[in-house]
Amino acid sequence: MIRRSRGAAVLLLLLVATASLPAAAALRCGSRLVDTGDADFRVRDRCGEPFWTETYLATDVFAQGRDVQRLREVRWDVWYYNFGPRALMQKLVFVDGALRSIESLGYGVGEIGANCDARMGYSGMSAGEVVARCGEPQWRRSSNDTVVQRPGQGLERWRDERREAWTYDFGDGQLLRTLHLVNGRVTAVEHTAR
Repeated sequence: MIRRSRGAAVLLLLLVATASLPAAAALRCGSRLVDTGDADFRVRDRCGEPFWTETYLATDVFAQGRDVQRLREVRWDVWYYNFGPRALMQKLVFVDGALRSIESLGYGVGEIGANCDARMGYSGMSAGEVVARCGEPQWRRSSNDTVVQRPGQGLERWRDERREAWTYDFGDGQLLRTLHLVNGRVTAVEHTAR
């Protein structure tokens, strides 16, 4: 007769329980799951319409430095989902229509744009988190720089560094707040006189 230790039994139970869990990158939308690699139309079908989206393009250059080069345009889409104040908001990034990553953000809101507070620390927030709390900005300016990366021999990646300035009137009568965003994330907050 073989005797098993209590520790081995607990370990076996944990392994069985862990094997039945979905992958960490998966997102549950109601009773359905989406995971990295899923097509954008499948995610929209399972999770519904995102409350905020951003789209930008990049270019990959193959055979850089040779007589013939191939340029390929890459489309990046960022979708934000709000599942209410008791759940974390989700940021989904798609590359050419395939889900590349899922990022959990701060807690969601009961109503988009209804939780704006001038005293809140906005630095580090994503564009979607700002829109969830404050709605779309009253004024918006944008400009881009192109950043060239060379990750390997014969390959260049041209990416826009997206810079935006979003101005909000928090209704305090004196100051406007301009949020400066780089690539969809708040990097600075400026107080501006009317």
